[in-house]
Amino acid sequence: LEEAAFQLQQIFRIDISIALNILGIESMRAGHCRVAFTCFKLAADRGYSKAQFNVGLCYEHGRGTEKDLEKAGFYYCQAASSRHPMAQYRYARYLLQHGPGSLWDRQHKAVALLEQAAGAGITEAQAYLGVFYMRGLQPQEKRGLKYLLHAANSGDAQSRYHVGLCYEQGLGVQKNLAEALRHYRQSAAAGNRQAQERLQA
Repeated sequence: LEEAAFQLQQIFRIDISIALNILGIESMRAGHCRVAFTCFKLAADRGYSKAQFNVGLCYEHGRGTEKDLEKAGFYYCQAASSRHPMAQYRYARYLLQHGPGSLWDRQHKAVALLEQAAGAGITEAQAYLGVFYMRGLQPQEKRGLKYLLHAANSGDAQSRYHVGLCYEQGLGVQKNLAEALRHYRQSAAAGNRQAQERLQA
């Protein structure tokens, strides 16, 4: 009976958190940012990762509450520790730009989080990693190109442009101007200005 009561308690806690998060989303859509933030916060403090991510967004952008990047980082961290892919991406960005500790430690942790998010199919993480590996202190061009291709194939026009650059300059792949032009054209067709300018040049 004790086990059954505990299970019911857990289900109830999760259901309330899901309901609060949905209420928060609907409130945000209706323009009631303060109500949305309150709902997200209640669900987040119950340990619901989707709500923790939403609280992070609220703090990062100042929606329904004061803008506070440190608090945003805290809630992204909470959600990321529950393997929320977009929170992993956001927390990694926070670590690289604002996080405490040495740059080496922050970078190491951020890259691990970005790898997890990219593996879960988060296009932004794939694009970020692609550029990071291309331009890092110790460039890993083949690895960078792999992530740029993943992001490009998910529809990211900026990554498609970077893939074109790789083929034009021979970064992580053998130089191939025809292939570079193909990628530039696809990126330009998706509205990327840099690709359009590159094609004109």
